[in-house]
Amino acid sequence: MADRLLFSKTGRARYISHLDLMRTFQRAFARAKIPIKHTEGFHPHPFVSIALPLSVGYSSECEILEFGLLEGTDPETVPARLTAAMPEGITVHQCYPAQRKLKELSYVNYIMNFEYPEGRPQECEPAIAQLLGRESLVVEKKSNKSKKGYTEVDLIPLIREWNVECQSDTMTLSMVVSAQNPGLNPELIRAAFCREYPQFAPQFVTFHRREVLDAEGNLFR
Repeated sequence: MADRLLFSKTGRARYISHLDLMRTFQRAFARAKIPIKHTEGFHPHPFVSIALPLSVGYSSECEILEFGLLEGTDPETVPARLTAAMPEGITVHQCYPAQRKLKELSYVNYIMNFEYPEGRPQECEPAIAQLLGRESLVVEKKSNKSKKGYTEVDLIPLIREWNVECQSDTMTLSMVVSAQNPGLNPELIRAAFCREYPQFAPQFVTFHRREVLDAEGNLFR
């Protein structure tokens, strides 16, 4: 049975790419002297796999890494030992046996903050509600498999639920969206909003992954 880590990625660590993050974990296991399983072949290396690669610049408090912990190491000591070997912004919270298949990870809860330092237009809230209330919202999405270089996708069926709250300078959108096959990157929502309502385009948008869920909407671990 494989093992998993639950970790967060915040602050400057948001700008570590997916591949660099896997290398960071491989080095951290070695520095912390935590023995883990390696790949087979002529050039074996520590096996780590991160579910649902996070876009560069996004923060998260629910990242999942799969690996194989060798016997002789107490899993309860792993989070503190690994965190001590990590760069600032990466914190390991749990180490536990993987009892569910990753394909059961169905949804992600994202928090998007649309920031308006000079004051949020009051029309932003009804505009985002109108956009997400449509029966269909087709956008172009980059695709290496398509000859055109992009494919069309309808975002509405990929959104399970959403909620919006506003303050004087911020519009916060909480969304539960499809995680995989296909997954929905919330950047597509931002782009669609700015395209449809350019007069309400925010100065900044931040993306935060708050939780991963199964098909019933329960926490996935």
